Amino acid sequence: MSARGRTAVRDWARDLALGLRFGATGGREGWTRTVLTALGVGVGVATLLFAASVPRMVENQDNREESRYWIAAGEAEGPPAKPTDSTVVLATANTEYRDEHITGEVMRADGADPVLPPGVQSMPGPGEMVVSPALAELLRSTDGKALADRLDHRIVGTIGDRGLVEPKELRYYLGSSTLTVDNGGSRVKGYGMYAAIAGLNPVLVVLMVFICVVLLAPVAIFVATAVRIGGERRDRRLAALRLVGADIRMTRRIAAGEALFGALLGLAVGIGVFAVVRAFAASFSLFGMGAFPSDVVPLPALGALVVVAVPAAAVGVTLFALRTVTIEPLGVVRHTGDKPRRLWWRLLLPVAGLALLLASQDSGGPAETDGELYAIAGGAVLVLVGLTTLLPWLVEALVKRFAGGPVPWQLAVRRLQLSGGTAARAVSGVMVAVAGAIALQMLFAGVEDDFKQGTGADLVRAQLTVEAEHTTAAHTERMVADLRGTEGVSAVNGTVKGFVYSTEAPVDTSRESVPLTVGTCADLRELAVITSCADGDTFEVRLTEPKQGTAGTIDGVVAKGGQVLLADPDSDDGRGERPVQRWTLPADTQTVAARRDPAGNENAGIYATPGAVDVDALGRAGARVLVQVDDSVTDARENVRATAARIDPTIAVATIQAVETDSQYADVRAGLLVGSVVTMLLIAASMLVAQIEQLRERRRLLSVLVAFGTRRSTIAWSVLWQTAVPVALGTVLAVGGGLVLGATMLRLVGREVAQWWVFLPVAGAGAGVVLLVTALSTPPLYRMMRPEGLRTE
Repeated sequence: MSARGRTAVRDWARDLALGLRFGATGGREGWTRTVLTALGVGVGVATLLFAASVPRMVENQDNREESRYWIAAGEAEGPPAKPTDSTVVLATANTEYRDEHITGEVMRADGADPVLPPGVQSMPGPGEMVVSPALAELLRSTDGKALADRLDHRIVGTIGDRGLVEPKELRYYLGSSTLTVDNGGSRVKGYGMYAAIAGLNPVLVVLMVFICVVLLAPVAIFVATAVRIGGERRDRRLAALRLVGADIRMTRRIAAGEALFGALLGLAVGIGVFAVVRAFAASFSLFGMGAFPSDVVPLPALGALVVVAVPAAAVGVTLFALRTVTIEPLGVVRHTGDKPRRLWWRLLLPVAGLALLLASQDSGGPAETDGELYAIAGGAVLVLVGLTTLLPWLVEALVKRFAGGPVPWQLAVRRLQLSGGTAARAVSGVMVAVAGAIALQMLFAGVEDDFKQGTGADLVRAQLTVEAEHTTAAHTERMVADLRGTEGVSAVNGTVKGFVYSTEAPVDTSRESVPLTVGTCADLRELAVITSCADGDTFEVRLTEPKQGTAGTIDGVVAKGGQVLLADPDSDDGRGERPVQRWTLPADTQTVAARRDPAGNENAGIYATPGAVDVDALGRAGARVLVQVDDSVTDARENVRATAARIDPTIAVATIQAVETDSQYADVRAGLLVGSVVTMLLIAASMLVAQIEQLRERRRLLSVLVAFGTRRSTIAWSVLWQTAVPVALGTVLAVGGGLVLGATMLRLVGREVAQWWVFLPVAGAGAGVVLLVTALSTPPLYRMMRPEGLRTE
């Protein structure tokens, strides 16, 4: 390094150190400003650290979920695995309770040393349960009484953190003495099987990138605003330094050092807040999403970036802010009228951002490569940042034309004319959040149809499905009878679902099969268009609109008068050593059309009444019951689940949905809701800190106005107008920018704009934040108008 370079480094180090000293020894006034800066920066730092922890959080949750996947004993295509001392027979026993999803497994050990699921210390015996802490709490609560009656088993242990995806997960393991591979169980030898997770839809990838930009941009702007707290008072102090001989460069470096002290203190506050909240992470859950404290760890690279970027931003923002401030020995001139804000470069940023977005991919479809995703993120950032730079120009250009009006309005307008940039910075976070939210809502509305589809379900005919595997005729009859006698059940439709197999298996291929449905005439009429029916009849049911390549077609497997097998002798579905029975499809079998069942599906194949086929001879059969409930009966659906659990815990009860939503899309939307709540809270905190600091800067002026007879209500209204005008202008700008950005993002994913009016609730939420902040800042305002504010040092 040259001598000149070493001198420059020494000058920077000396002046920054002097600024740090001023920040630490500025007296009560200086410390108040520093504390406000530290609080503002601290909240932003904590938020950024939590955002940097999300990748690790998702990775850990995926790893824990994968560690619970079964590893089947034996080969997938080979004979059934033999039991050993370590193997376990398992069956899924998931259930629901009101709006909560509960995952569960029924298990029976084959030997004395069974493998255990992650987080479980010992194998539960018959009638015993090991439950998650959240489920144990729910079962003990008053709200969980109906669930406790359903899961009426002795709790002998608690699932550890290692066996749970997130702290509030509802999960249990139930011991059994009767579960076998013949009645629905699977023999496993361990846990932790790798499961290939389907990649995200490219449209969802674009959505996630855009969500990250929209949620983090206000945080970055908030941090940049916080380090400028106390700028006007600081500039007057710098004028005194000029009086004692400091040059322009030195004073700016000292000011940067003072801002650096507040930023470093804020960095420490943010790390402290992050550590405290992290310690209680298991106690919080938003929209069903939570994490253990061990999950909330920032990625090293992102954490280091936050630690370095925040102090660097404090220095950079301060130097940038001082470019329009002339600091002379006898005073400060800020934003003189001779130098109006230039518009051209402010327009350049959003235009460049839109151009980058449009050029991010040329295929006409969603972006997929890393370069395209970075271009999308960069373009969105440029657009949002460009909107924040346009706001001060817009406020200044309009308020200088305001004149006249009531006294509160005149006071507010005059203040905005003198320092419109400060007021615009205070609401810039709200504006960015509103613009981003509008674009996101447009994007979600435009792609929603891709991830939601109607099922065609008829919710009048049935609302629940109850399904059991490896059933018998007696078991099915009991299911139907018990469900029919359940309180709140209006109607029940029960059938046995199985397969019949070709008598000949082609070489090197699996034996072809056709679905077989067995039920009474009344039950079958719910699934097919049947006019004439008596016990002993059979039907060949065809789809109303045959689909090419549909599995299980009747042609080629069985013809009327031909024979089929009731079980596949080449698989373990042949029910052990019992001989496989042949069955003849009667020659007088009627051919009828399928009818959509209450769940919206058409089921083709062979339909038979109980007198035509022996259900117990079927190798692989399951019962399916469609249940119609009277929702006017309290907990009617819970009664159905309770009845099913009493019959067999592995029976699956599902709610028939009129609309199905893609699970990945639902997860992304839930993540957006969580991030939106955090961001809106941060924005409210940002505005409140900025508002209090502005009032504190003008405390003496407010006291003077009161001393000269100005009503306090007049001053309060003027403060409201000072906030409302920039917010109104910012909202207009955000709505326009958000609509343009949203339309551009929709073009990227090849979709049309579905809704142009999505900005109304978003803009209303922004106005609500402003009203909340104004209400919270009113008590400090009245305290600052006391006569004590006239005192000076």
